[in-house]
Amino acid sequence: MHFANIGKLAGLVLAGLSIAHPGAHEPSSYTDVSKRNFLHHARRSLDKCSDQLERRGINARAEARRAAILDMYRKRSLNARDTDKVVNTSHHSSLHVTANTPESELFAKNPVCILAPEGEIGPFWVKGELIRSDIGDGEAGIPIILDGQFIDINTCEPIQDLYWDVWNCNSTGVYSGVDSSMNGNGNDAANLNRTFLRGIQKTDEEGVAQFNTVFPGHYDGRATHVHVVAHVGASVLPNNTLTGGHVAHIGQLFFDQDLISVVEDTYPYNTNTVDITLNADDHVVQVETEDSNSDPFFQYAYLGDSIEDGLLGWITLGVNVTANHDSAVSYAASLTSSGGVSNDASSGGQEPPSGSAPPSA
Repeated sequence: MHFANIGKLAGLVLAGLSIAHPGAHEPSSYTDVSKRNFLHHARRSLDKCSDQLERRGINARAEARRAAILDMYRKRSLNARDTDKVVNTSHHSSLHVTANTPESELFAKNPVCILAPEGEIGPFWVKGELIRSDIGDGEAGIPIILDGQFIDINTCEPIQDLYWDVWNCNSTGVYSGVDSSMNGNGNDAANLNRTFLRGIQKTDEEGVAQFNTVFPGHYDGRATHVHVVAHVGASVLPNNTLTGGHVAHIGQLFFDQDLISVVEDTYPYNTNTVDITLNADDHVVQVETEDSNSDPFFQYAYLGDSIEDGLLGWITLGVNVTANHDSAVSYAASLTSSGGVSNDASSGGQEPPSGSAPPSA
């Protein structure tokens, strides 16, 4: 990761999380005034971070780590604002990479998101997911490594022991772990026991966590996205799940439209007959890019000569660890030792009434 221009990027914001499927919008209580106040504080906080991050070598180590991933896959070439400006900005590096390409060039372009409260959890979060880095579970699709580095916007330090919770739909628009008519596979009780493309990872001393997963597909009304929850202060139970702590952020991350188009031309993505919603038409992208500096998109690179060889996506996430959004976290189901159990009190199984508040977890 590269923070040399972090002062320019300090205004970047990931302001909220959207619905998981159309119509299931959970309104946020976070007002425009609160958002502006938060951004003002966050800009000033990150403005002070640049020299400290460079001096402590955090930037250089992040660059070397991500370069090592490409080297491991014997990468030979890197194929990788208002709303219109952001969604039309490419996050695909045009560099031709060789073994001698310096990391400072390779990862000089790095999107930074300030994860700002308060987002919407959407209807398909599953409570009790396992702590694991490989979450593909044999799902067909384009493999992708997601590399995230979390920075405390108040201290400029990497956030160690933060738990990064991610989930997304599969190549044909289906979420695991839920039984809902809103899901792409309809009411499928067996789906409650599936865990594909869901998991949690703890950040290391550099604030870094990674997942091996599958590039998400699409469903009606939403652009391609990955859901994000950041847990702070949690501890691990003997069954390898989390307990305690609080949710410091709920949000979503996105991909370039050009990259989505390439992926969607491959099998089994191309078997999905549902119309694709463009980034420019997605209401969450529009909200999260109202600030012209906002950039909630992964930077990415090909891991081989073709898309089928897989992708590396990376991003830096600035978090206010003192924020607490437990009241905004509702869950569609719980993963237990006996399998998945639907949460009947959640809006995950049905569209909530217009203007209704999300149920508390």
